[in-house]
Amino acid sequence: MDDLARRALDTATQLGAAYADVRIVRRRDQVVTVKSGRVGGLSLGETEGFGVRVLVDGAWGFASSSRMDGRTADEVAALAVGIARASARVPRQTVTLSDRPAATGRYETPLDEDPFSVPIDQTVDLLLAAERAMAAVKGVSITKADYHAFREWKDLFDTDGSQAGQVITHVGASLEVQAAGANDLQRRSYPEAGGYRAAGYEHIRGLGLLDRAPVLAEEAVELLSAPVLPPGRRTIVLHPSQLYLQIHESCGHPTELDRVFGTEAAYAGTSFLTTDKLEAGFRYGSDLVTLVADATTPGGLGTFGWDDEGVVAQRVPLVSEGIFSGYLSSRETAPRIGRSSGGAMRADGWNRLPLIRMTNINLEPRPGMSLEDIIADTDDGLLLENNRSWSIDDRRLNFQFGVEVAREIKGGRLGRLYRNATYTGITPQFWGSCDAVADERSWTLIGVTNCGKGQPGQGMHVGHGCSGARFRDVQVGVGNA
Repeated sequence: MDDLARRALDTATQLGAAYADVRIVRRRDQVVTVKSGRVGGLSLGETEGFGVRVLVDGAWGFASSSRMDGRTADEVAALAVGIARASARVPRQTVTLSDRPAATGRYETPLDEDPFSVPIDQTVDLLLAAERAMAAVKGVSITKADYHAFREWKDLFDTDGSQAGQVITHVGASLEVQAAGANDLQRRSYPEAGGYRAAGYEHIRGLGLLDRAPVLAEEAVELLSAPVLPPGRRTIVLHPSQLYLQIHESCGHPTELDRVFGTEAAYAGTSFLTTDKLEAGFRYGSDLVTLVADATTPGGLGTFGWDDEGVVAQRVPLVSEGIFSGYLSSRETAPRIGRSSGGAMRADGWNRLPLIRMTNINLEPRPGMSLEDIIADTDDGLLLENNRSWSIDDRRLNFQFGVEVAREIKGGRLGRLYRNATYTGITPQFWGSCDAVADERSWTLIGVTNCGKGQPGQGMHVGHGCSGARFRDVQVGVGNA
């Protein structure tokens, strides 16, 4: 692999590249799906290839192949240079890269039990047992259970002297149950977003799927007879199982600097967090709101040693005590705002260009109140759990979310359930209404594996850490008469 990478770099340099990098990537996925008492899918797949990215005359070129030999390395490098030269003919801003030390060394996801060494029948038996426990509850219509193990071997070489290797491992398992009535369908799921963590199989054993399964099914059935949440303006407490997606959509995406500069406008929109707001100290939220992009968070799906440009994993402030303070950035975009790259460039495999992606976008806990304390401190409100639907405009300002379950809070105690609960808001006003953030006792990491971006499309694994938070005077029950 070293020889292949160095041959591609040498060829690119000889053909005029001012900078070049090579990523060699091997990826393995193991998936188990169970539905309604039967194994619906069982797969183990692997892919391998390399991508060459070059900078020629101030423009990028990229090419890739799954053929791993010297002749192909020459051809791919030459193709990348040709694409860059063609791109340079179109007038545009010349690419300037921020400095960084050469990436050298090795990073591996810490784990105790290799998920790919666990006999697959153990996982199948676990999922079937959990599904049977859900199906045993009267009134249940459909039950599902899923498992996914992911591993990526990634080596980076570049003309700046980088040579770094990484082995990233992610695992997840989840349950879903649906209950159908005459005119309604309700669902409950656990854990949120597929239950992913950067860890080994020990994470799966610690999820408690068998214990959670019957409770989940009972809640789905109970929701069928629960009242629909009426419209109004209410105090809401967002459980981490919903708060993570609020962070993802209304903070993570709008702080991607390529989106701010218009790169994503055709596909996923732009951002209301324009660069003038960074200079002006724009108030994004209340003083309690501190959000960071932290690629060093243990267990996060956005945790690594170096990004795909060889920038070391780091912690980047995005919102500091309510004030907008930073972006997710790259070596190309950061100099345009007078900063160095925050290390947010990642690609979905060997045949895609790196893009600015979220790492772990975390809402920092605030000392003083646990999530239970916040509920006890709320006289009249709602606890909203587990995302069911979402919608947000192309500037990441106006949003609407639906949740699986809303629990009434009266006099600091949890009461009846509501179904079909929704809430809506405008990003800075919503975060400005935050008057309580829970402490580290309920802080948890949630992984997202389907964050989409780019043309052609790329999916990315990202993380979100949060502990729960309270928001005042929020419109709820949108569309519920």
